[in-house]
Amino acid sequence: MSSAIKAVEADRTALLATFPLLADSAWAQPSGCPGWSVQDVVSHMACSFWLAVDPSQLPDPAGLPAERAADLYVESRRSMTTQEIVADYESVSSKGLEFLAAAEGQDFEVPLGDVGTYPASVIPTAFAFEHYVHIRYDLFEPHGPLHAPPPASDGLRLEPTLDWIEASLPQQNADLLERIDDAMEIRLTGVCNRTLRLGDGDVTAQITSDSDAFVQWVTQRGTWEALGVHAEGSKSNLELARQLSVF
Repeated sequence: MSSAIKAVEADRTALLATFPLLADSAWAQPSGCPGWSVQDVVSHMACSFWLAVDPSQLPDPAGLPAERAADLYVESRRSMTTQEIVADYESVSSKGLEFLAAAEGQDFEVPLGDVGTYPASVIPTAFAFEHYVHIRYDLFEPHGPLHAPPPASDGLRLEPTLDWIEASLPQQNADLLERIDDAMEIRLTGVCNRTLRLGDGDVTAQITSDSDAFVQWVTQRGTWEALGVHAEGSKSNLELARQLSVF
């Protein structure tokens, strides 16, 4: 079993343990994801598993961009009760983990529309990323309404999350990256240390960021100033780096 699937399992277990602790009113509170309630975020995570297990269970997105399709899926399920959403997430995520385990060793490309095209082995990291981000930044404080410590942001969960970002960032930000002069480096510290190099040629800008903080700002859930990011070098390249966004 890959580290990415272990990460999804760990966050799934933590999330399922959180559900019984939530007051009924908490489910309707706004999450850190604009326009979505806590229940909507959980519904969305279930929908991601349905896309892997059986897309026919969701409305036809008719070519919509991924983020707009996600809104469509969530909207279609707002008549479901909280209990139905929880039961659906628990069931389909179990099936989804089996699907990911079967698919991760396969040698084929998976087209995901404007999200990008990836080897099947990379897909589990997308689920690790989604759980990491939505749970910590959209459900729990300070961005979300849930007043409790979130699941750990440890290496188990963070490494595959960074793997997805490293794989998807070039495809999802191709227009921005074409405008980079020479190259820039993003040096990650803290729980997970790694260096991402964007562009070709000499390094003209360097960014140093805590690895968890990087996930926050590259998903546009925090600013460099608030997250203690240090940046130096080409101002034009740094301005492009601020605009990077991964989903």
